[in-house]
Amino acid sequence: MNASFVIIVPTYQECNNLPELWIRIQKAAPQAHLLIVDDASGDGTPEWIQSQPQFNHSLFLLKRPQKMGLGSAYLAGFEWAIQKEYYALLQMDADLSHDPEAIPLFLKKLETPVDLVLGSRYREGVRVLNWPISRLLLSLGAAAYVQKLTRMPFTDPTSGYKAIRISALKQINRSQIKSNGYGFQIEVTHHFWRKKMRIEEIPIIFEGRHTGESKMSTGIAREAFWLVIKLFFR
Repeated sequence: MNASFVIIVPTYQECNNLPELWIRIQKAAPQAHLLIVDDASGDGTPEWIQSQPQFNHSLFLLKRPQKMGLGSAYLAGFEWAIQKEYYALLQMDADLSHDPEAIPLFLKKLETPVDLVLGSRYREGVRVLNWPISRLLLSLGAAAYVQKLTRMPFTDPTSGYKAIRISALKQINRSQIKSNGYGFQIEVTHHFWRKKMRIEEIPIIFEGRHTGESKMSTGIAREAFWLVIKLFFR
């Protein structure tokens, strides 16, 4: 491997965003490897990836047979990264809401004794663009709800933009992570926190998606709600 870290991006019908995402990642972090975990999008995602000159060099594809969910996609990516012996991985969304220009900030933080770096939308003020006020209030309420019940001291415990040291990830019982929607982000952070691993937050700017449709649904929100109740009793 020419890179010591890999960026993992789950996709389902995000092909329109991938060219710009890949260009911006290469500009921000030329040494980065990118793994796309695609859930049978049917929108040309595998074909686009396989047509790129960097395919199987710094751009990789993990194809799955059907839509299986965000959580299981990340877990599949985690196992892939462990097998390839990277020292760290970054999680980020495909919809360009996570700015690739922040990647060097995550990597710099990993140079310090830290196991998990959370990109926070709410550290040092609210840093969210292009969201309706209703969505912002829902997100802030969810963060407060998670903080209150789990006692995790993080300003953005639902963040999906994070960096993980692989040596720390290996110490987590990944088979216990069951959430498949956005609750997955809470559950992963909670596992690291309960293990008393070193977790730090860095402020990021979050921008609402420009194209495509949000994957948020009532079922996903319900799963996250009950997950936090379970974590409280755990």
